Amino acid sequence: MSTSSPGHHGGEQARRARSGAVGRRFPRSGTEPVTAQSPLGLRLILSGVFLPVFGVATVAFAMWAEQSGPGDDPGRGPLIVLAVVCGVLALLAAVGLLAVLRRLRHERGER
Repeated sequence: MSTSSPGHHGGEQARRARSGAVGRRFPRSGTEPVTAQSPLGLRLILSGVFLPVFGVATVAFAMWAEQSGPGDDPGRGPLIVLAVVCGVLALLAAVGLLAVLRRLRHERGER
C-alpha cells in the first residue's frame, strides 16, 4: 500500500487547474479523474441564454396578471405563480452566470 497522502496519485501530487472551494464536500469515489472539470463553456451559454428568457417571461407574466380580470382564464393567481417561478429561475441563471464568469476570471489569473 502506498504511503502517499490524499491529493497524491501514484506518489506525485495531482495538480488541479480549478481548485474550487477549500476542501471537498464529498470524498472522491475513485471513478472520476483527478483533473475532472466542470463544462464552464456550456454553463456560460445556458446561463447567458436563459437569463434574458426568464427575465422577459417574468415581466410578461406579471403584466398579464396585472391586466387579467376576475373572470379571465387563466386567473390572476396562476399567472403570479408563473411570474414568481420565472423570476426565481432568472435569479438562478444570473447567479450561475456570475459564478462561471468568476471562475473563468480566476483561471486566467485576473483578480
